[in-house]
Amino acid sequence: MVAVVRSLMVLLLAQVLLEGAAGLIPEVGRRKYGESGKQTPEQSESLLNEFELRLLNMFGLGRRPTPSKQAVVPQYMVDLYHMHSANGDHSSKRPKSMGKHAERAASKANTIRSFHHEESMEALASLKGKTTQQFYFNLTSIPAEELVTSAELRIYRDQVIATATPNASSTESGVPTGGFHRMNIYEMFGVPATPGADPLVRLLDTRLVQDSLSRWESFDVSPAISQWTSGKGHNHGFLVEVLHPEEGGGAGEHAQRRGRHVRVSRSLHQDQDSWSQARPLLVTYGHDGRGDSVLHRREKRQAALRKQRRKQQHKAICKRHALYVDFSDVGWNEWIVAPPGYHAFYCHGECPFPLADHLNATNHAIVQTLVNSVNSNIPRACCVPTELSPISLLYLDEYEKVILKNYQDMVVEGCGCR
Repeated sequence: MVAVVRSLMVLLLAQVLLEGAAGLIPEVGRRKYGESGKQTPEQSESLLNEFELRLLNMFGLGRRPTPSKQAVVPQYMVDLYHMHSANGDHSSKRPKSMGKHAERAASKANTIRSFHHEESMEALASLKGKTTQQFYFNLTSIPAEELVTSAELRIYRDQVIATATPNASSTESGVPTGGFHRMNIYEMFGVPATPGADPLVRLLDTRLVQDSLSRWESFDVSPAISQWTSGKGHNHGFLVEVLHPEEGGGAGEHAQRRGRHVRVSRSLHQDQDSWSQARPLLVTYGHDGRGDSVLHRREKRQAALRKQRRKQQHKAICKRHALYVDFSDVGWNEWIVAPPGYHAFYCHGECPFPLADHLNATNHAIVQTLVNSVNSNIPRACCVPTELSPISLLYLDEYEKVILKNYQDMVVEGCGCR
């Protein structure tokens, strides 16, 4: 029974997703499914696998992802998904920690990717009143055809609490400090030729932040990512520098203590449980040239729904019908984080003569129906989708990278005769 349900769901997905994609499924395959009773189990499984592979290719995946139990979905990506998939005013649902440059980038992107740094390649140092770390993000999973237009580096910092000193009163310890520190983000240009020498870098972004707050900080690293992904520059990683202006050169111990509130390295924090969600995160915003941005607007949706309700007054007439695609039925819930499924809908019904205005018929469909009324050898016009809308998917790819992507023409919003 499970195999039958899975087969039906994959075939329904194929019908919905491949609508209008001429030649994507061979005609031989179509006839075989129509004569499914004559297929062997091996042929049915082979056809099912072929359908699934083609659907995965439409999602830009070479194979079905199989994420491990250690795979982490950043909360920021979940928040972006909820913001992008919501109806109405998106700005009211914008994550508080989202930078303005990232918000502008998201409005133009149809693909948002997140990356954690390679911890095995990090280099950490705390000296002379500052904390620095070099870290690297592997961006090889970004397709060559995807144009990355913007990128943000997100770093979490904890509130700094004052500690007791020999001259401090008990009321002065255990309270937030009122100081500031500066965070600088640099692009690295290779490893220093001499051990211990400063690396060659360029400043990408800087910010003076207050010690008394716990929050994510967002830095614009678009120039570096644009160079790396376009092949015009080599990815040597970033250098994060945390400066404490009020501390002198001999305050290395204080610098190390103060630097621990900036979540740039696992080695700086004893709370390992929170590290998975607090580690540095690189987020890229890009477009593959297909369809609208992730922040798609749904103003037309309500009008389409009202129009569809009017059509449903005629039961046998061409109209939209319910079809819910549940990703768990085909086992895709293992790698699709959200949504668990979606309402795809489909079109079915008659296109009778004469065609009413609400059937959204083309001139050709009107002529074809007119000819059919006097010559039954000419078929009637067909009930097909006339308006489609996108959905946003949050998923893990083959490399366990978390992606938020907008997929076009996934939901039937209106039906008509063509």
